[in-house]
Amino acid sequence: MYQLLASISTHDLALRQTPAFATSFVIASLFYKFGSFALECVAFLATWFVIDAGIQLVGRLMGARAQDRPPASRT
Repeated sequence: MYQLLASISTHDLALRQTPAFATSFVIASLFYKFGSFALECVAFLATWFVIDAGIQLVGRLMGARAQDRPPASRT
């Protein structure tokens, strides 16, 4: 965990992970009531992972589509 935090700048970490973290936190708070802190923590982390993976996938797909487009002609 320390290596992960040390390898990414604070600004990049906040910019990339805040939406996924906040969404996962809200989902975990509203829906995860397992009666065990450990299970709820693992479910929260799994949710964060899946949401972050989805955000990264959408970002890559949108970036690839933007690169595939020809440049707009200036007239």
